[in-house]
Parts: sequence; C-alpha cells; structure tokens
Amino acid sequence: MDTITQEMKYRYSLVNFALKNGVSKASRKYNKGRSYIYFWLKRYDGEIRSLAERSRRPHHHPNEHTEAEIGLILRYHRHNADLGLLEFWFKLRKAGYTRHYVSLYRVEIRIGLTPKKRRKAAKAAAKPYEAMLYPGQRIQVDVKHVLKSCVQDPGWHQYYQYTAMDEYSRLRYLAAYKQADTFSSADFIHKAVQWFAHRGIAIACVQTDNGFEFTSHFNKREDNQRLNLFERYLAEHRIQHKRIKPYTPRHNGKVERSHREDQKRLYNQAKFYSFEDFKTQLRRHNQRSNNMPMRPLKFLSPIEFLQHHTVQYV
Repeated sequence: MDTITQEMKYRYSLVNFALKNGVSKASRKYNKGRSYIYFWLKRYDGEIRSLAERSRRPHHHPNEHTEAEIGLILRYHRHNADLGLLEFWFKLRKAGYTRHYVSLYRVEIRIGLTPKKRRKAAKAAAKPYEAMLYPGQRIQVDVKHVLKSCVQDPGWHQYYQYTAMDEYSRLRYLAAYKQADTFSSADFIHKAVQWFAHRGIAIACVQTDNGFEFTSHFNKREDNQRLNLFERYLAEHRIQHKRIKPYTPRHNGKVERSHREDQKRLYNQAKFYSFEDFKTQLRRHNQRSNNMPMRPLKFLSPIEFLQHHTVQYV
C-alpha cells in the first residue's frame, strides 16, 4: 500500500509508546485494550506500512471447487480447448459436473484457462426489443459465406449456408447451397417452411436483410414493384416479409450471432471435400446446435424449450 493513512499514523504512535513505556501505560494513555495493542505489536516490523489494514477475505470457501472437480475441468479442457464456455459446460455436465455455468467461468479465470474480459465502454442505449410470444411469430433468415479455405472441392470454389432461426425458440434450420441468389433463396424458404411445419411451427413472418437474394426493392435495373422468386413465394403463402433497415445487421442480430457461433464451432476446424460432404457436416452441426443449451433459454436447448412451450400451452 502506497498511501499512509491517519489510522496508520495513530497505530505507529501507539506501538512506539508501548515499546518505550509498556503496554499498560499505552492502554491507559490511548484508551485501548491490551489485546488491541498486542495485536499491532505482533504485526509491527519497524515500518509504518506494516500497520496498514489487511484484507479479511478468507483463503478458502466451504463451497469451493474440489480437487477432483478441478482435475475434471483440466482433463476435459486438454481435449476440448476449442469449445466455447457454454458447450464445454454442457459436456462437463454429462460427465457428472454439477456446478453452475457462472461458477465454471469463475474457476476457469482463476486457474488461467480463460482470460478475464476487459470492461467495454458504455454504448448508446438500444431501443426496447419486441419479444416474440409464440413459435413461428417471426423467423430471421440470412446467408453465410463459407470460407474458401474450408472448401477442398477442386470443382467448386464457394459454398453458402442458408439459415432460418425462430426468434422465440432459437430453433434453426440450415441448408447448403452453391449459389446465393433468388432461386436458392426461394428453394430454401420452401424447405424451411416444411421443416418448421413438421415440428408444429407455422411461420407468420420472415425477416431478412436487403440483399438481392431476398428482395428486388433496391434493384435499379428492374421495376421495384416486381417481386423476385423469394418474395413471390412468401406472398403466395401469405407469409409477411419484413426487411430490416439498410446497413443495420444488428436488427437481424439473432441469426447474425448464430453465424458467429457456427464460425467457432464448425468452420474454424472443418474441411469440405465435396458438396455432399458439406451438406452432411452441416446437417450434423444443425442437429448439434439445436440440442445445445442456451443462456437466453434458461440453459435449455431449443428442442427442450420448444417441448416445454408445447407442454405448457397445449
């Protein structure tokens, strides 16, 4: 401690008087108990800084992680270093780990597995978000460009992942395409509507960005009133098409956030040797992500959350 406080100066005067004149006289002069004086005499080493207050925080907690739990975390982390915290916690739970998600985060910081996050500067307050009330009320749709480094197919250089996410349950449907155009978008939304319907979800609204694969509204070469194949499909099936404000991808934030997780969990490690291989791996990843617990769903997976909704309202 660099600061010398008034309390430290007072104790310094007290212990020096006690050393010269005895504890009894110091007790009467300073009106302090003998035990108090003996305590600071034992602490005193000749420097005034030794009389500073010390933390009373205990070195151990009765509910702290046991050595067996720390060993389990280290052992699993050795073979799963690339997993995110939530997915790693889910894997530990299957192995018998019973602690809370936040407890795992704290102990990982303490033992050096996770760097402590720095506080970010405060951002402007966002407008209140419109919460969805039932599955299928609104579906966010977007396209992710697959990294060319992942594609090992010599006959093709670019793959695309189409994503449809239910805002209420976070349930996702993923599909693989070689082109990101209006034909692929129309084919995808047709399959997505059937996929969600098979799980008891009727889509009322589809939200997209303003890409040419989703809308011709900003296409100056064509009549703005002319609908492309994607918009025509939605109109024919009486599904509302909501376009977000231009240059604001955060308005499609749920699907954008899911693409970031896809990058970490799939594309940073995967290699696709053919388009069929890409479709197979994407289908497995889709099943895996729909069974992964999510913090906004109170640590239920989208499948479990949807089942809970069905039980509660049927």
